Amino acid sequence: MNKYSVFNLNSSKDFEKKALELFRFQAKNNSVYKQFIHYLGVKIDEVCRLNEIPFLPIQFFKTHQILSDKNPVQEIFYSSGTTGMNLSKHFVTDLKIYKTSFLNGFKQFYENIQEYTLLALLPNYLEREGSSLVFMVNELIKQSNKKESGFYLNNLDELATTLRKLDQKGEKVLLIGISFALLDLIESYQFNLKNTIIMETGGMKGKRKEIIRAELHELLKNGFGVTKIHSEYGMTELLSQAYSKGKGIFKTPKWMKIIIRDTEDALTIFPHNKAGGINIIDLANVNSCSFIATQDLGKTFNNGSFEIIGRFDNSDIRGCNLMVL
Repeated sequence: MNKYSVFNLNSSKDFEKKALELFRFQAKNNSVYKQFIHYLGVKIDEVCRLNEIPFLPIQFFKTHQILSDKNPVQEIFYSSGTTGMNLSKHFVTDLKIYKTSFLNGFKQFYENIQEYTLLALLPNYLEREGSSLVFMVNELIKQSNKKESGFYLNNLDELATTLRKLDQKGEKVLLIGISFALLDLIESYQFNLKNTIIMETGGMKGKRKEIIRAELHELLKNGFGVTKIHSEYGMTELLSQAYSKGKGIFKTPKWMKIIIRDTEDALTIFPHNKAGGINIIDLANVNSCSFIATQDLGKTFNNGSFEIIGRFDNSDIRGCNLMVL
């Protein structure tokens, strides 16, 4: 199987064909996923449509090594959390696939990264190793090849000066940051930006009280003087990202798809415009598991876009309790 062919899909028919091929590959080669499917009573050869594919509860990334190949692990990505927490771990055996995914995904939505000066406001993340977000942003910074591109960790003065200078010169700038860090910046400085994209990657990480995305975006729009806030939706367990160019409506790259499930019965799939649990197909996750049932709530729309409504924590995703954790 050509693992890089997932990045060359041209239609929904191509996507479904590749997803079913990958499902059969992972159902046979991923021991955790194989056992999960067995306990659900699903027969691999009888799965013929996307909506029939079982989705592995994301909690398994906290308790098991999720791998579909036997190649050496090149990197382990960890979810964010405090000391003592049981973190998700994503064992990556081919970093080139991850780079291909996030570079092609960025290009699909924002053109080449070389078009931008990338300013990263990611305090806290740089203080620990194993962040897939930092890995991605660090590579994007290197590929932007602009002098001012870089991480601005706890250096808001320099960031504010650089941001204003580049924006006034008319250069294309992308400021990407954790929600609480962006709020910290606009509490100390006021901006009126014309050529800068502000992109939040979510999460207060315990630094501030959680607020809904619409409220966050209003604060950020006022503070930066922009008309819309962009968002990135990714997670440790994935190798692909979805992006929103405003109003919290996300779109996926061609090799990623969102499906909504019933929160009461995880094997029941909902139609568009109906809220439920978010299932993700990430075909770039070829060496781990491409079919993940998350703990996020959302809904999809007819054009393939989706929105995040919230999370349901401490929930019992059907099938998760069938295996000894």
